[in-house]
Amino acid sequence: MPALAVAYSCGRDSTALLHVTARAAAQVPGMHVFALHVHHGLSPHADAWLAHAEATCRQWADHGLPVSLLSRRVSISLDAGLSVEAEARRLRHEALADMAREAGVDLLLLAQHRRDQAETFLLQALRGGGVAGLASMPKDDWRDGVRWVRPWLDLPREAVEAYALQHDLRFVDDESNGDRRFARNRLRLDVWPALLAAFPDAEVTLTQSAARVADALPALRAWQADALQRWGGEAESGALNAVAWSAMPDAERRQVLLAWLGQHGVGGASWIDRLSHEVPRALAGQGSARWPELGVSLYRGVLRCVPDGGEAGGAPGETDGFAPRPAVVLSIDRPGDWPVPGWRGCLRVEEVSHGGVAPQRLQSGLQARARSGGEGFQMGAGRPVRDLKRQFQSAGVPAWARSAPLFFSGESLVFVPGLGVDGRFQAPRGVLQWGLRWLPDA
Repeated sequence: MPALAVAYSCGRDSTALLHVTARAAAQVPGMHVFALHVHHGLSPHADAWLAHAEATCRQWADHGLPVSLLSRRVSISLDAGLSVEAEARRLRHEALADMAREAGVDLLLLAQHRRDQAETFLLQALRGGGVAGLASMPKDDWRDGVRWVRPWLDLPREAVEAYALQHDLRFVDDESNGDRRFARNRLRLDVWPALLAAFPDAEVTLTQSAARVADALPALRAWQADALQRWGGEAESGALNAVAWSAMPDAERRQVLLAWLGQHGVGGASWIDRLSHEVPRALAGQGSARWPELGVSLYRGVLRCVPDGGEAGGAPGETDGFAPRPAVVLSIDRPGDWPVPGWRGCLRVEEVSHGGVAPQRLQSGLQARARSGGEGFQMGAGRPVRDLKRQFQSAGVPAWARSAPLFFSGESLVFVPGLGVDGRFQAPRGVLQWGLRWLPDA
């Protein structure tokens, strides 16, 4: 059955988008629309909003519109230092993606309009956002196996209001929209009216600026990816050649560092500036350093991101430890992130052009387990098999970065984080192959 999904908060904008989408779907034989509602539990009216969503979808379905509701409850942590806005957004996106996949759809529509985009651009500028932030919300983006589309980003808010009024749509008003503790509300309530009074075209011009930055973003990301490919370690995916990196011009160095930290889900603008200065100084001094707040380390001219705490918390030169950890079997049948319970991380499987494993060699099962001592590893086809400790030393992998699991097929070692895929398992160039990468929890 052909189907798509609409993020449905019960507000005016999402109600209008759900209604117009359901009406259009009714003209396509067999088409169905899933309304995806996330119950955050932050508002005392959250239960009433869910009841409203259920009643609305049921009423529309009774009138012949091909729509049904899926809902998900999430719990937002209110720990100190955590942005409620950011955490709610993160959990909402996770829940929407999960529901879309469960419904078997890969197209999700969202109702943000031109005013929302202009506000996002201005907020990012006020926060000192970089290129990715100033590009604001993408119109069309693939994330988590779902295509996120915002068809109304060029549409003024007034057009959405007019549609809702024309069709007498019932929607809910979120009382938190008047809470000035939230930055977007302060902008919307206090700044935006004065801005429009002084600059009537501000909404249009700010969205045009966001679009121009968005046009430049793919080129920047392609350059960053190329730089990481050139200055990263081929055998040790995720590492960065700090010596070559430090020789780059300041602006390029910051952009590469931004992309590298982003790969590991850590960092921020202040860390970009700090590491841009401290890493070259460390290279000129003792040659090694650690930034435990990030889990970033410098050793033998290579920057690495290692787990925070646990066995990774030691210092360079500590002896290897074989901590007891569970053996975990993974039945890998597709690319993606495969969590390894008990190991504080996951195995990322992705299609690569070389240095990977033929998929059929993984589908019979891959076992993650701790080092027991005496394992042999081949760094590449035709190279000698040597014990892991010597291979780690040759590759410059410090002792405190050797605590990740080893991955075996039967009794044969397939993949070692920090070293790569064993040469005896590497597929030849030109055939379909999957690369393996260990991602520790942040």
